[in-house]
Amino acid sequence: MSGPDRYLSGPFFVQCDSGDLWVILRYSASLHGGMRVIALFGDIHSNIQALEACLEDAEAHGVTRHVFLGDFVGYGGDPGKVLAKIEALVSDGAVAVKGNHDDMASDFDREMNETAASAANWTRSQLSRDQQAFLDALPMLVEDEDRLYVHADASAPEKWRYVTDCASAQLSLEGTQSRIVICGHVHQPAIYGQASDGSISRFVPGDEAKVPLLSSRRWHVVLPSVGQPRDGNPLAGYGLYDPVSRQLEFRRLPYDIDGAAASIRAAGLPGRLADRLHVGR
Repeated sequence: MSGPDRYLSGPFFVQCDSGDLWVILRYSASLHGGMRVIALFGDIHSNIQALEACLEDAEAHGVTRHVFLGDFVGYGGDPGKVLAKIEALVSDGAVAVKGNHDDMASDFDREMNETAASAANWTRSQLSRDQQAFLDALPMLVEDEDRLYVHADASAPEKWRYVTDCASAQLSLEGTQSRIVICGHVHQPAIYGQASDGSISRFVPGDEAKVPLLSSRRWHVVLPSVGQPRDGNPLAGYGLYDPVSRQLEFRRLPYDIDGAAASIRAAGLPGRLADRLHVGR
């Protein structure tokens, strides 16, 4: 047995929203050894505690490449620390794209709701001119082999549309020729698979399930949020992707939520931005 198949250790089944049964393959714990594993991060939102927990876990899994899918700032209490970390990793070759909150932090004319406006105005005051210039210069999307990295819907990235169901996933896939689109923005993880007949199914894999993104389908991946989960799970989330085996894994991690919440309150930001971290909403 050679290639990705040598890692298989038996299937289990997941019921999709469409009613289809998808076979998800279990892989051995040695899967990542020696491979160019990519760590995928979205929606950090100035949460340095969550980011550091995810980066540490990624390092333990042999990650050699980092991809950041936007919304580095906004809502949280440590935008400067987060951007310092991201800028250093980008200098070492990491990929980063712009999110809508990054756009808000460098664009004073954007309209936003009261809570977002409060956080954006405070965030701007915390960033140096160089950091604002870094955010302003970020690309809207990046293509990498058969993958496209973008913050929101790939068909019109500048409109910041959410990918929340099969219809919006199809619209996003129609905007690119890439086989795999990976985005954030939603703060609720999901995977959409498009069959050769164009039909799309949605499912949410369990934490640490190894999902092979089979070459016979196109895929739209929505990552969990690093710094502000909204799926009812307060754990920090990120993704691992192995382009050799084509395996994707969502990882959820405990982190210092109390510390992150304290930073928000110390900044004088709305208290509910701190409270929501404890419940993942």
